[in-house]
Amino acid sequence: MSVTGHGTTVESSLLGQSPDNWRVDRIRDHLSGIVGGEWGDDPDAHDEGVELPVIRVADIRDLDLTVQGLTIRRIKESKLTGRLIGTQTILLEKSGGGENKPVGRAVRTNMVTFDAVCSNFMAKVDCCGTVAPSFVVYTLDALYSSGVNGACIQQTTGIQNLRVLDYLNTKVAFPPVPEQRRIAAYLDASCAAIDAAVSAKRRQLDTLDALRKSIIQRAVTRGIASDAAPEATGNVWLAEIPRGWKLVALKRIAEIRGGLTLGKQYEGKLIERSYLRVGNVQDGHLDLADVSVIELPASVAAGVELCPDDVLMTEGGDLDKLGRGHLWRGEIPGCLHQNHIFAVRCFAHKLKPLFLAYATAAQYGRDYFEATGKKTTNLANTNATKVGQFPIPLPPLAEQVAICAYLDEKTAEVKRITATITAQIETLIGYRKSLIHECVTGQRRVTDADVRALE
Repeated sequence: MSVTGHGTTVESSLLGQSPDNWRVDRIRDHLSGIVGGEWGDDPDAHDEGVELPVIRVADIRDLDLTVQGLTIRRIKESKLTGRLIGTQTILLEKSGGGENKPVGRAVRTNMVTFDAVCSNFMAKVDCCGTVAPSFVVYTLDALYSSGVNGACIQQTTGIQNLRVLDYLNTKVAFPPVPEQRRIAAYLDASCAAIDAAVSAKRRQLDTLDALRKSIIQRAVTRGIASDAAPEATGNVWLAEIPRGWKLVALKRIAEIRGGLTLGKQYEGKLIERSYLRVGNVQDGHLDLADVSVIELPASVAAGVELCPDDVLMTEGGDLDKLGRGHLWRGEIPGCLHQNHIFAVRCFAHKLKPLFLAYATAAQYGRDYFEATGKKTTNLANTNATKVGQFPIPLPPLAEQVAICAYLDEKTAEVKRITATITAQIETLIGYRKSLIHECVTGQRRVTDADVRALE
């Protein structure tokens, strides 16, 4: 509650101060209906009811929906009452979510020009004539960005559930309907321009990533000398290498060491040791922020401790990361590793560990592990035999050192540019959130001229 200078008591919006002519109400006071979605049955299960598209959480695209490739389900006619999406409908995500994307997103349905319902993971919300649906969606987006939805989320067995009625009891400020429509039109145009800029920046990141990969592929498989003559290998994964190089199976120039299997009963005094799991080496770099700690006898740990210059390669995981080598520089002394991680220990007089790590990142290395890895859905796994057979283009040691130095410099340059563009994207996204908040709270007043200027 707050008190004006005239002694009049008014209710305040959860999003902050708003203009005097805006009315503060519960969101649900401007809704004519709130009903849960319906998943229905497989269309081939029986012939009762009607076949309809069902909007899923996976169909959400920011504040809108994609209507391409919608799921068709059979819905009983008794379940259709109040559930068909209309012109005043918005959808609210009520179940699902995750660690980095809490449940509670709201979307418009103006792209749905046909009969359809939403799934049981969403709630269908119909707006009264006192509000413009797009304005309500932008207001809910401002609440979501501010984390207001968090107080109304319950977590059960990994799934977040939004207490919809509690959330829609949130009090916000509503301007007159013409101003709501004007604000929504202004935000539509502004956000479209911002989104286009973000998309362009992300395309730049894709181009940079492709450039990085091509630089690594060329240097590892062809060297950095401009006059290197090619020589045929007869190998399906790498048809040519520079003359004077060798193509050698990894097992002939390195030792491939398995990791520790937990669950066994060990005897002896227990000590604590850090323990790397597959998740620590899955994302293109070593993630040491959440390393496990286990207890086992020192005699057991001694056989599987990581050494500086070991190259860590995962046995299983995402297909595009399978077989990717990560150079261990001894970041955690005495650290152990899971049996689903191979520690490849290069023979010092044959192969530089960093050169091996770059070889696994080259496109031919990606192709090798993608083709030889055993796939289950979107995951894959390899084994010690396949890792041992991985073909390594082997220049003399001095040339390996020169290639690694060259790649360090080039990839660091790409990384610097990538960091700059990533920061620009974050700035644009932050500005978008701030703009929406300012407009739906009246901190930024939108005129007809503002809308015309953007159009």
